[in-house]
Amino acid sequence: MLELSNITAGYERGRPVVRDMSLAVGRGEAVGLLGPGGCGKSTLARVAALLHRPDAGSVVVDGVPVVDRVPRALRTTVGVVQQGARRAADPGVRLRDLIAEPLKATGRRIEIRERVDELAQAVGLGGALLTRSAGEVGDGDLQRACLARALVLRPRLLICDEMTALLDPPTAAALIEAVETYRGATGAALLAVGHDRDLIADWCDRTVTWTAPPTQARG
Repeated sequence: MLELSNITAGYERGRPVVRDMSLAVGRGEAVGLLGPGGCGKSTLARVAALLHRPDAGSVVVDGVPVVDRVPRALRTTVGVVQQGARRAADPGVRLRDLIAEPLKATGRRIEIRERVDELAQAVGLGGALLTRSAGEVGDGDLQRACLARALVLRPRLLICDEMTALLDPPTAAALIEAVETYRGATGAALLAVGHDRDLIADWCDRTVTWTAPPTQARG
């Protein structure tokens, strides 16, 4: 499903955050990527989510090599929940519109209301909350909406980058349950990135541990 081979990536030329990193996620598999803060996990997650182009190495998603521009059909194959919901959402946008953004971007407007209502229920968002803006709701409800947005196009690979960070245990458990319900219904693969070893080990089929400074990860 996902093959990252010898990835080197960063944000400034000559100063890579990730060096020669390889990682694979099979179809339907749940893989956890563990490591301390600042080791480059989020950068690798962005590469895997097709949001950041690596300086070197190869990315293959669903059997398709990503060389230059990412085909739209391939981009919708991957859903991502980034760490820090506040940074991932415009505070003035209603939660209903936040969840619907990918559907609007792909022109699939006919199914918006039905799909948004379906996913809001799946992640535990009450209907009244959908009319409130991202800036008016708590972190837990905003992350629920961000998860719903990641699932709205029915991705075959879901990337959760510190999805439960800063959330209370009941909300974190509810979000993980929503992810697993979706995976059970669709057979989607999962890459879960984090630093909580117990949580990742319980959630995933296998884990990859990455130590700083970033070099080759070990399974």
